[in-house]
Amino acid sequence: MASTKRVAVYCRVSTTDQHAENQLAELREHAKRMGWETTEFVDEGHSGRKVSRPAFDQMMQAVRRHHYDVVCVWRLDRLSRGLRHAVNVLGELKDLSVEFISLRDGLNFGGPLGLALYALVAALAEAEVEALRERTRAGIAAARRRGKRIGRPPLGAASVEQMRELQRRGLRQHQIAERLGVSRAYVSRTLNPPTVRKSAS
Repeated sequence: MASTKRVAVYCRVSTTDQHAENQLAELREHAKRMGWETTEFVDEGHSGRKVSRPAFDQMMQAVRRHHYDVVCVWRLDRLSRGLRHAVNVLGELKDLSVEFISLRDGLNFGGPLGLALYALVAALAEAEVEALRERTRAGIAAARRRGKRIGRPPLGAASVEQMRELQRRGLRQHQIAERLGVSRAYVSRTLNPPTVRKSAS
């Protein structure tokens, strides 16, 4: 007999005048039909544009400790309203062999079909990023024509400590970069400085 799946049910509403119960009612009914053992994680009053949310962060920490076999949401935009962030989360779940289900969208990122769906979402995210790059380049060119100085101010020691703290919490380098708004290359250089070896005299 197959073991009962351990499922993390994630629900998010962005404002206090919305009610999580509307989503949870459908999710609970589906979980009952499937015979799942569920734990509910609910973020109320949090935008899907935020990478960090209390219940979401708690759920992901538990997922990384392999406490769940499945993550289920009412709809994909409840997980994230940013495509790039959604792809990062889905990629991490895939690497952890955790199935992802979006109930209303009819999406199940498990098995061969799930890999194809992930590839499609990743391609859409890459297209979104490329469009953002084009808009950014156009904006920078326009700013330079107006004589505006372009460039990110240097990061202080506190930001380096933030990187190390996020690394200790189990985040990957691309997630740290997204969280802090810096490049992956910068995170990699900071967390993995080159080792200098003296040559034998």
